[in-house]
Amino acid sequence: MRILIVEDDAALARGIVSALRLSGFAVDRAARGAEVLPWLRQESYALVVLDLGLPDRSGFDVLREIRRAGMTVPVMILTARAAVADRVTGLDLGADDYLAKPFDPAELEARVRALVRRGSGQPDPILTCADLVFDRSGQVATLAGRVLPLRKREMAILESLITRVGRVVSKERLTAEVFGFDEEITPNAVEVYVARLRRHLGETGPRIVTMRGLGYLMEPGPPGDTR
Repeated sequence: MRILIVEDDAALARGIVSALRLSGFAVDRAARGAEVLPWLRQESYALVVLDLGLPDRSGFDVLREIRRAGMTVPVMILTARAAVADRVTGLDLGADDYLAKPFDPAELEARVRALVRRGSGQPDPILTCADLVFDRSGQVATLAGRVLPLRKREMAILESLITRVGRVVSKERLTAEVFGFDEEITPNAVEVYVARLRRHLGETGPRIVTMRGLGYLMEPGPPGDTR
């Protein structure tokens, strides 16, 4: 899933982006409040992580703009302001969570995963498709009880498909949810990762069907022609 980090501290932003990418998220970073609405209008984000102390405007103003624009994207406030009054203001303006700096990276990642799950309408971290079980919190996939040795990109492709079992996911949507804007990708990158995921699922797992000109669809049942 794709996340937007709004943070002007370059070093802190790099750390957050790196940690979340290692967890399998596609992550973009904005350094100024004025960038947020244009980015949100351009891309469908699963979550915004918003600092309050931005150089051009308050994070509260950015949050107010997001909600006044009718956008329902989950927002987590991440800030050095720990006063109860600031937390109340943020939550009243429409924030979904509030985490004070300094923070434990593991807690940040856990809160991010929880907000992304709730925002997608699937709060349960465990997703299943036939004998395939995917634990989004632990980032572990098992097939008939056997752990699949998936790399982070393969895991991200799996998450995009298993959260939409029976529905077509376009190549463009997979690309958006797996890669950040600043990451270099080859034209056939999605096809490569889908092919690797199919090999891990083998003949006993759910099949990933190519819908030519439309995208990919995951469905349970006996394997078929997925070319």
